Amino acid sequence: MSEQQGEEASEDRRKYEFRKVIEQLQDYSGSGTQLVTIYVPEDKQVSDVVAHVTQEHSEASNIKSKQTRTAVQDALTSIKDRLRYYDTFPPENGMVLFSGSIDVGGGQSDMVTEVLESPPEPIQSFRYHCDSAFLTEPLENMFADKGLYGLVVLDRREANVGWLKGKRVEPVKSASSLVPGKQRKGGQSAQRFARLRLEAIDNFYQEVAGMANDLFVDRRHELDGILVGGPSPTKDEFLDGDYLHHELQDKVLGKFDVSYTDESGLYDLVDAGSAALAEAALMEDKNAMESFFKELHNGDLATYGFEATRRNLVMGSVETLLLSEDLRQDVVTYECPNGHEERELIDRRTDEVPAHECEECGETVEEGEREDAIDHLMNIADQRGTETTFISTDFEKGEQLLNAFGGIGGLLRYSTGV
Repeated sequence: MSEQQGEEASEDRRKYEFRKVIEQLQDYSGSGTQLVTIYVPEDKQVSDVVAHVTQEHSEASNIKSKQTRTAVQDALTSIKDRLRYYDTFPPENGMVLFSGSIDVGGGQSDMVTEVLESPPEPIQSFRYHCDSAFLTEPLENMFADKGLYGLVVLDRREANVGWLKGKRVEPVKSASSLVPGKQRKGGQSAQRFARLRLEAIDNFYQEVAGMANDLFVDRRHELDGILVGGPSPTKDEFLDGDYLHHELQDKVLGKFDVSYTDESGLYDLVDAGSAALAEAALMEDKNAMESFFKELHNGDLATYGFEATRRNLVMGSVETLLLSEDLRQDVVTYECPNGHEERELIDRRTDEVPAHECEECGETVEEGEREDAIDHLMNIADQRGTETTFISTDFEKGEQLLNAFGGIGGLLRYSTGV
Protein backbone atom coordinates (compact mmCIF):
# COMPACT_ATOMS: atom_id res chain seq x y z
CA MET A 1 0.00 0.00 0.00
CA SER A 2 1.41 3.42 -0.97
CA GLU A 3 1.79 6.23 1.57
CA GLN A 4 -1.09 8.12 -0.05
CA GLN A 5 -3.34 5.04 0.05
CA GLY A 6 -2.39 4.53 3.69
CA GLU A 7 -3.41 8.09 4.54
CA GLU A 8 -6.71 7.67 2.67
CA ALA A 9 -7.40 4.39 4.47
CA SER A 10 -6.67 6.03 7.81
CA GLU A 11 -9.03 8.89 6.93
CA ASP A 12 -11.77 6.45 5.88
CA ARG A 13 -11.31 4.61 9.16
CA ARG A 14 -11.59 7.84 11.15
CA LYS A 15 -14.72 8.89 9.27
CA TYR A 16 -16.29 5.50 9.90
CA GLU A 17 -15.56 5.81 13.63
CA PHE A 18 -17.18 9.26 13.60
CA ARG A 19 -20.28 7.93 11.83
CA LYS A 20 -20.58 5.08 14.30
CA VAL A 21 -20.52 7.45 17.29
CA ILE A 22 -22.96 9.85 15.61
CA GLU A 23 -25.44 7.03 14.95
CA GLN A 24 -25.14 5.94 18.57
CA LEU A 25 -25.78 9.49 19.78
CA GLN A 26 -28.86 9.71 17.54
CA ASP A 27 -30.35 6.69 19.30
CA TYR A 28 -30.20 8.42 22.68
CA SER A 29 -33.05 10.46 24.10
CA GLY A 30 -33.69 12.25 27.37
CA SER A 31 -36.91 12.51 29.32
CA GLY A 32 -36.71 16.31 29.08
CA THR A 33 -34.51 19.03 27.62
CA GLN A 34 -31.45 17.65 29.39
CA LEU A 35 -29.04 16.53 26.67
CA VAL A 36 -26.30 19.11 26.16
CA THR A 37 -24.32 19.57 22.92
CA ILE A 38 -21.51 22.10 22.52
CA TYR A 39 -19.75 22.82 19.20
CA VAL A 40 -16.35 24.49 19.70
CA PRO A 41 -14.34 25.94 16.76
CA GLU A 42 -10.57 25.61 16.85
CA ASP A 43 -10.02 29.35 17.47
CA LYS A 44 -12.25 29.44 20.58
CA GLN A 45 -10.23 29.51 23.79
CA VAL A 46 -11.02 26.62 26.13
CA SER A 47 -11.17 29.05 29.06
CA ASP A 48 -14.02 30.90 27.30
CA VAL A 49 -15.89 27.60 26.85
CA VAL A 50 -15.41 26.80 30.56
CA ALA A 51 -16.76 30.24 31.46
CA HIS A 52 -19.81 29.67 29.25
CA VAL A 53 -20.45 26.23 30.78
CA THR A 54 -20.12 27.72 34.28
CA GLN A 55 -22.67 30.42 33.38
CA GLU A 56 -25.10 27.84 31.96
CA HIS A 57 -24.71 25.73 35.12
CA SER A 58 -25.66 28.74 37.22
CA GLU A 59 -28.66 29.59 35.03
CA ALA A 60 -29.83 25.95 35.09
CA SER A 61 -30.67 26.43 38.78
CA ASN A 62 -33.76 28.30 37.55
CA ILE A 63 -35.21 25.21 35.80
CA LYS A 64 -38.47 24.34 37.56
CA SER A 65 -38.32 20.56 37.17
CA LYS A 66 -35.92 19.15 39.77
CA GLN A 67 -35.18 16.10 37.60
CA THR A 68 -34.32 18.20 34.53
CA ARG A 69 -32.39 20.75 36.60
CA THR A 70 -30.23 18.04 38.18
CA ALA A 71 -29.69 16.27 34.83
CA VAL A 72 -28.60 19.46 33.04
CA GLN A 73 -26.24 20.50 35.83
CA ASP A 74 -24.72 17.01 35.98
CA ALA A 75 -24.17 17.10 32.22
CA LEU A 76 -22.49 20.51 32.42
CA THR A 77 -20.29 19.35 35.29
CA SER A 78 -19.21 16.33 33.23
CA ILE A 79 -18.38 18.58 30.25
CA LYS A 80 -16.42 20.93 32.49
CA ASP A 81 -14.40 17.98 33.80
CA ARG A 82 -13.58 16.90 30.22
CA LEU A 83 -12.45 20.41 29.27
CA ARG A 84 -9.69 20.22 31.89
CA TYR A 85 -7.80 17.85 29.60
CA TYR A 86 -7.33 20.57 26.95
CA ASP A 87 -4.85 23.42 26.79
CA THR A 88 -5.49 26.92 25.48
CA PHE A 89 -7.29 25.91 22.26
CA PRO A 90 -9.19 22.83 21.04
CA PRO A 91 -7.63 20.36 18.55
CA GLU A 92 -7.47 21.10 14.81
CA ASN A 93 -10.94 21.72 13.28
CA GLY A 94 -12.38 22.05 16.80
CA MET A 95 -14.40 19.57 18.83
CA VAL A 96 -17.94 18.66 19.84
CA LEU A 97 -18.98 17.71 23.38
CA PHE A 98 -22.09 15.69 24.19
CA SER A 99 -23.35 14.95 27.70
CA GLY A 100 -26.64 14.07 29.31
CA SER A 101 -28.81 11.61 31.16
CA ILE A 102 -30.32 9.18 28.62
CA ASP A 103 -33.31 6.88 28.98
CA VAL A 104 -32.29 3.20 29.12
CA GLY A 105 -35.80 1.78 29.69
CA GLY A 106 -37.71 0.66 32.74
CA GLY A 107 -37.72 4.16 34.13
CA GLN A 108 -33.91 4.06 34.40
CA SER A 109 -31.39 6.55 33.07
CA ASP A 110 -27.65 6.61 32.48
CA MET A 111 -25.15 9.46 32.15
CA VAL A 112 -23.31 9.59 28.81
CA THR A 113 -20.46 11.92 27.85
CA GLU A 114 -18.71 11.86 24.46
CA VAL A 115 -16.10 14.17 22.95
CA LEU A 116 -15.47 14.11 19.20
CA GLU A 117 -12.19 15.80 18.30
CA SER A 118 -10.99 17.09 14.91
CA PRO A 119 -14.05 16.47 12.70
CA PRO A 120 -13.50 16.14 8.92
CA GLU A 121 -14.29 19.83 8.37
CA PRO A 122 -13.70 22.87 10.60
CA ILE A 123 -16.49 23.79 13.01
CA GLN A 124 -17.60 27.25 11.90
CA SER A 125 -18.97 28.79 15.11
CA PHE A 126 -19.49 28.19 18.82
CA ARG A 127 -22.87 26.67 19.59
CA TYR A 128 -24.55 25.61 22.82
CA HIS A 129 -27.63 23.38 22.51
CA CYS A 130 -29.83 21.77 25.18
CA ASP A 131 -32.74 19.53 24.13
CA SER A 132 -34.26 16.06 24.47
CA ALA A 133 -31.87 14.82 21.73
CA PHE A 134 -28.23 15.53 20.95
CA LEU A 135 -27.56 17.95 18.09
CA THR A 136 -25.73 15.90 15.44
CA GLU A 137 -26.96 17.50 12.20
CA PRO A 138 -23.91 19.78 11.67
CA LEU A 139 -21.65 16.72 11.96
CA GLU A 140 -23.89 14.67 9.65
CA ASN A 141 -23.62 17.38 7.00
CA MET A 142 -19.85 16.96 6.99
CA PHE A 143 -20.34 13.40 5.74
CA ALA A 144 -23.34 13.99 3.48
CA ASP A 145 -21.32 15.05 0.44
CA LYS A 146 -17.69 14.11 0.00
CA GLY A 147 -15.23 15.80 -2.25
CA LEU A 148 -13.28 18.90 -3.14
CA TYR A 149 -14.33 20.79 -6.28
CA GLY A 150 -13.07 23.91 -7.97
CA LEU A 151 -15.64 26.52 -9.06
CA VAL A 152 -15.24 29.19 -11.76
CA VAL A 153 -17.96 31.61 -12.90
CA LEU A 154 -17.27 34.32 -15.47
CA ASP A 155 -18.66 36.61 -18.11
CA ARG A 156 -16.83 39.42 -19.92
CA ARG A 157 -17.33 41.83 -17.03
CA GLU A 158 -16.31 39.88 -13.94
CA ALA A 159 -15.29 36.47 -12.60
CA ASN A 160 -15.24 34.59 -9.29
CA VAL A 161 -13.25 31.53 -8.32
CA GLY A 162 -13.73 29.36 -5.24
CA TRP A 163 -14.11 25.94 -3.67
CA LEU A 164 -16.90 23.53 -2.96
CA LYS A 165 -15.82 21.55 0.13
CA GLY A 166 -18.47 19.01 1.04
CA LYS A 167 -21.59 21.17 1.07
CA ARG A 168 -19.78 24.42 1.80
CA VAL A 169 -19.07 26.98 -0.94
CA GLU A 170 -16.00 29.14 -0.28
CA PRO A 171 -15.53 32.17 -2.56
CA VAL A 172 -11.79 32.95 -2.75
CA LYS A 173 -10.83 35.24 -5.65
CA SER A 174 -12.58 37.72 -7.91
CA ALA A 175 -11.68 39.96 -10.82
CA SER A 176 -13.28 42.70 -12.90
CA SER A 177 -12.49 43.14 -16.57
CA LEU A 178 -11.49 46.14 -18.66
CA VAL A 179 -13.30 44.78 -21.69
CA PRO A 180 -15.06 47.69 -23.43
CA GLY A 181 -18.71 47.48 -24.41
CA LYS A 182 -19.77 46.59 -27.92
CA GLN A 183 -20.29 50.24 -28.90
CA ARG A 184 -17.04 51.93 -29.93
CA LYS A 185 -16.17 55.51 -29.11
CA GLY A 186 -15.99 58.13 -31.82
CA GLY A 187 -12.76 58.37 -33.83
CA GLN A 188 -11.97 54.66 -33.73
CA SER A 189 -12.29 52.43 -36.74
CA ALA A 190 -14.57 49.44 -36.35
CA GLN A 191 -11.68 47.11 -37.18
CA ARG A 192 -9.32 48.63 -34.62
CA PHE A 193 -12.04 48.66 -31.95
CA ALA A 194 -12.86 45.00 -32.58
CA ARG A 195 -9.17 44.06 -32.33
CA LEU A 196 -8.69 45.95 -29.05
CA ARG A 197 -11.83 44.39 -27.65
CA LEU A 198 -10.67 40.86 -28.52
CA GLU A 199 -7.28 41.58 -26.92
CA ALA A 200 -9.02 42.79 -23.75
CA ILE A 201 -11.20 39.65 -23.65
CA ASP A 202 -8.13 37.44 -24.14
CA ASN A 203 -6.27 39.28 -21.35
CA PHE A 204 -9.23 38.87 -19.02
CA TYR A 205 -9.53 35.15 -19.73
CA GLN A 206 -5.82 34.81 -18.98
CA GLU A 207 -6.30 36.67 -15.69
CA VAL A 208 -9.19 34.38 -14.70
CA ALA A 209 -7.18 31.30 -15.64
CA GLY A 210 -4.28 32.65 -13.58
CA MET A 211 -6.53 32.94 -10.53
CA ALA A 212 -7.84 29.39 -11.05
CA ASN A 213 -4.36 27.99 -11.65
CA ASP A 214 -2.97 29.68 -8.52
CA LEU A 215 -5.80 28.25 -6.44
CA PHE A 216 -6.24 24.77 -7.90
CA VAL A 217 -2.92 23.52 -9.31
CA ASP A 218 -1.25 22.87 -5.95
CA ARG A 219 -4.25 20.76 -4.89
CA ARG A 220 -4.91 19.14 -8.27
CA HIS A 221 -4.34 15.64 -6.88
CA GLU A 222 -7.03 16.23 -4.24
CA LEU A 223 -9.52 17.75 -6.68
CA ASP A 224 -12.54 15.64 -7.59
CA GLY A 225 -13.45 17.99 -10.43
CA ILE A 226 -13.97 21.56 -11.65
CA LEU A 227 -17.22 23.25 -12.66
CA VAL A 228 -17.24 26.25 -14.98
CA GLY A 229 -20.29 28.48 -15.30
CA GLY A 230 -21.46 31.63 -17.00
CA PRO A 231 -23.45 32.78 -20.01
CA SER A 232 -22.75 31.56 -23.52
CA PRO A 233 -20.44 32.10 -25.32
CA THR A 234 -18.14 33.25 -22.48
CA LYS A 235 -17.67 29.94 -20.68
CA ASP A 236 -17.31 28.14 -24.04
CA GLU A 237 -14.62 30.58 -25.25
CA PHE A 238 -12.80 30.24 -21.92
CA LEU A 239 -12.69 26.43 -21.99
CA ASP A 240 -12.19 26.03 -25.74
CA GLY A 241 -9.27 28.49 -25.60
CA ASP A 242 -7.28 26.18 -23.28
CA TYR A 243 -6.58 29.00 -20.84
CA LEU A 244 -6.56 26.65 -17.85
CA HIS A 245 -3.50 24.61 -16.85
CA HIS A 246 -3.65 21.36 -18.86
CA GLU A 247 -4.00 19.20 -15.73
CA LEU A 248 -6.93 21.34 -14.59
CA GLN A 249 -8.53 21.21 -18.04
CA ASP A 250 -8.73 17.42 -17.65
CA LYS A 251 -10.57 17.87 -14.33
CA VAL A 252 -13.46 19.90 -15.80
CA LEU A 253 -16.70 18.00 -15.20
CA GLY A 254 -18.79 20.30 -17.34
CA LYS A 255 -19.84 23.84 -18.23
CA PHE A 256 -23.17 25.23 -17.04
CA ASP A 257 -25.40 28.20 -17.77
CA VAL A 258 -25.33 30.60 -14.82
CA SER A 259 -26.96 34.04 -14.83
CA TYR A 260 -24.79 35.68 -12.17
CA THR A 261 -21.02 35.82 -12.03
CA ASP A 262 -20.55 37.47 -8.63
CA GLU A 263 -20.18 35.35 -5.46
CA SER A 264 -23.82 34.28 -5.65
CA GLY A 265 -23.01 32.79 -9.06
CA LEU A 266 -20.80 30.20 -7.33
CA TYR A 267 -23.83 28.93 -5.42
CA ASP A 268 -25.90 28.93 -8.62
CA LEU A 269 -23.14 26.94 -10.31
CA VAL A 270 -23.29 24.24 -7.62
CA ASP A 271 -27.07 23.99 -8.11
CA ALA A 272 -26.72 23.83 -11.90
CA GLY A 273 -24.00 21.17 -11.72
CA SER A 274 -25.60 19.01 -9.01
CA ALA A 275 -26.06 16.00 -11.33
CA ALA A 276 -22.40 16.11 -12.43
CA LEU A 277 -21.28 16.45 -8.79
CA ALA A 278 -23.33 13.44 -7.70
CA GLU A 279 -21.93 11.36 -10.56
CA ALA A 280 -18.35 12.40 -9.76
CA ALA A 281 -18.73 11.65 -6.05
CA LEU A 282 -19.81 8.10 -6.86
CA MET A 283 -17.33 7.47 -9.68
CA GLU A 284 -14.67 5.79 -7.53
CA ASP A 285 -17.32 3.55 -5.94
CA LYS A 286 -18.79 2.71 -9.35
CA ASN A 287 -15.39 1.81 -10.79
CA ALA A 288 -14.67 -0.48 -7.85
CA MET A 289 -18.02 -2.24 -8.20
CA GLU A 290 -17.61 -2.57 -11.97
CA SER A 291 -14.30 -4.37 -11.38
CA PHE A 292 -15.93 -6.54 -8.71
CA PHE A 293 -18.82 -7.67 -10.92
CA LYS A 294 -16.49 -8.19 -13.89
CA GLU A 295 -14.35 -10.58 -11.83
CA LEU A 296 -17.44 -12.19 -10.36
CA HIS A 297 -18.84 -13.08 -13.79
CA ASN A 298 -15.76 -13.57 -15.95
CA GLY A 299 -12.79 -14.03 -13.63
CA ASP A 300 -11.68 -15.50 -10.32
CA LEU A 301 -10.33 -12.43 -8.50
CA ALA A 302 -13.44 -11.57 -6.48
CA THR A 303 -14.60 -12.70 -3.04
CA TYR A 304 -17.74 -11.87 -1.07
CA GLY A 305 -19.49 -12.59 2.20
CA PHE A 306 -17.97 -12.28 5.66
CA GLU A 307 -16.28 -15.65 6.11
CA ALA A 308 -14.80 -16.04 2.61
CA THR A 309 -13.57 -12.44 2.57
CA ARG A 310 -12.08 -12.80 6.04
CA ARG A 311 -10.21 -15.96 5.08
CA ASN A 312 -8.78 -14.23 2.01
CA LEU A 313 -7.78 -11.24 4.12
CA VAL A 314 -5.91 -13.48 6.56
CA MET A 315 -4.05 -15.07 3.62
CA GLY A 316 -3.09 -11.58 2.39
CA SER A 317 -4.72 -12.18 -0.98
CA VAL A 318 -7.14 -9.22 -0.90
CA GLU A 319 -6.00 -6.15 -2.86
CA THR A 320 -9.08 -4.03 -2.08
CA LEU A 321 -11.61 -4.67 0.68
CA LEU A 322 -15.10 -3.46 -0.31
CA LEU A 323 -17.43 -2.53 2.56
CA SER A 324 -20.92 -1.08 2.28
CA GLU A 325 -21.33 2.27 4.03
CA ASP A 326 -24.65 0.97 5.37
CA LEU A 327 -23.28 -2.26 6.88
CA ARG A 328 -24.38 -2.33 10.53
CA GLN A 329 -23.44 -5.72 11.97
CA ASP A 330 -21.28 -7.15 14.71
CA VAL A 331 -19.26 -10.35 14.54
CA VAL A 332 -19.28 -12.77 17.46
CA THR A 333 -16.30 -15.12 17.76
CA TYR A 334 -17.07 -18.42 19.51
CA GLU A 335 -14.52 -20.98 20.76
CA CYS A 336 -15.93 -24.36 21.72
CA PRO A 337 -14.43 -26.62 24.44
CA ASN A 338 -12.72 -28.67 21.73
CA GLY A 339 -10.78 -25.63 20.43
CA HIS A 340 -12.83 -24.95 17.27
CA GLU A 341 -13.21 -21.24 16.48
CA GLU A 342 -16.23 -20.03 14.50
CA ARG A 343 -17.90 -16.70 13.83
CA GLU A 344 -21.43 -15.45 13.40
CA LEU A 345 -22.78 -12.08 12.27
CA ILE A 346 -25.57 -10.45 14.26
CA ASP A 347 -27.45 -7.17 13.95
CA ARG A 348 -25.75 -4.37 15.87
CA ARG A 349 -29.02 -3.54 17.65
CA THR A 350 -29.22 -7.05 19.16
CA ASP A 351 -28.48 -6.70 22.87
CA GLU A 352 -27.83 -10.33 23.78
CA VAL A 353 -25.26 -12.57 22.13
CA PRO A 354 -27.02 -15.79 21.02
CA ALA A 355 -25.71 -19.27 21.86
CA HIS A 356 -23.90 -21.02 19.03
CA GLU A 357 -23.66 -24.68 18.00
CA CYS A 358 -20.21 -25.62 16.75
CA GLU A 359 -20.39 -26.88 13.19
CA GLU A 360 -17.31 -29.06 13.73
CA CYS A 361 -18.35 -31.04 16.80
CA GLY A 362 -21.89 -29.95 17.71
CA GLU A 363 -20.93 -28.49 21.11
CA THR A 364 -23.02 -25.53 22.27
CA VAL A 365 -21.14 -22.33 23.11
CA GLU A 366 -23.11 -19.92 25.31
CA GLU A 367 -20.88 -16.86 25.07
CA GLY A 368 -18.62 -15.26 22.48
CA GLU A 369 -16.46 -12.20 21.95
CA ARG A 370 -18.39 -9.44 20.18
CA GLU A 371 -16.87 -6.84 17.87
CA ASP A 372 -17.94 -4.45 15.15
CA ALA A 373 -17.70 -6.43 11.86
CA ILE A 374 -16.16 -3.51 9.94
CA ASP A 375 -13.53 -2.93 12.66
CA HIS A 376 -12.76 -6.65 12.68
CA LEU A 377 -12.16 -6.79 8.91
CA MET A 378 -10.31 -3.47 8.70
CA ASN A 379 -7.90 -4.50 11.45
CA ILE A 380 -6.89 -7.53 9.38
CA ALA A 381 -6.74 -5.40 6.21
CA ASP A 382 -4.40 -2.91 7.91
CA GLN A 383 -2.05 -5.70 8.95
CA ARG A 384 -1.94 -7.15 5.41
CA GLY A 385 -1.49 -3.88 3.50
CA THR A 386 -4.98 -4.13 2.00
CA GLU A 387 -6.74 -0.98 0.79
CA THR A 388 -10.28 -0.48 2.15
CA THR A 389 -13.00 1.22 0.12
CA PHE A 390 -16.41 2.14 1.53
CA ILE A 391 -19.15 1.75 -1.08
CA SER A 392 -22.22 4.01 -1.14
CA THR A 393 -25.70 2.54 -1.62
CA ASP A 394 -26.73 5.54 -3.74
CA PHE A 395 -26.43 3.51 -6.97
CA GLU A 396 -27.65 0.09 -8.08
CA LYS A 397 -24.47 -1.95 -7.76
CA GLY A 398 -23.74 -0.36 -4.38
CA GLU A 399 -27.16 -1.52 -3.19
CA GLN A 400 -26.43 -4.99 -4.54
CA LEU A 401 -23.24 -5.22 -2.49
CA LEU A 402 -25.30 -4.64 0.66
CA ASN A 403 -28.41 -6.68 -0.16
CA ALA A 404 -27.04 -9.55 -2.24
CA PHE A 405 -23.52 -9.97 -0.80
CA GLY A 406 -24.00 -8.95 2.83
CA GLY A 407 -22.20 -5.63 2.40
CA ILE A 408 -18.76 -7.31 2.23
CA GLY A 409 -16.60 -8.14 -0.77
CA GLY A 410 -13.10 -7.88 -2.11
CA LEU A 411 -10.88 -7.74 -5.18
CA LEU A 412 -8.05 -10.28 -4.99
CA ARG A 413 -4.37 -10.05 -5.83
CA TYR A 414 -4.42 -13.69 -6.90
CA SER A 415 -6.93 -16.53 -7.01
CA THR A 416 -7.21 -18.65 -3.86
CA GLY A 417 -10.24 -20.79 -4.60
CA VAL A 418 -11.89 -19.55 -1.41
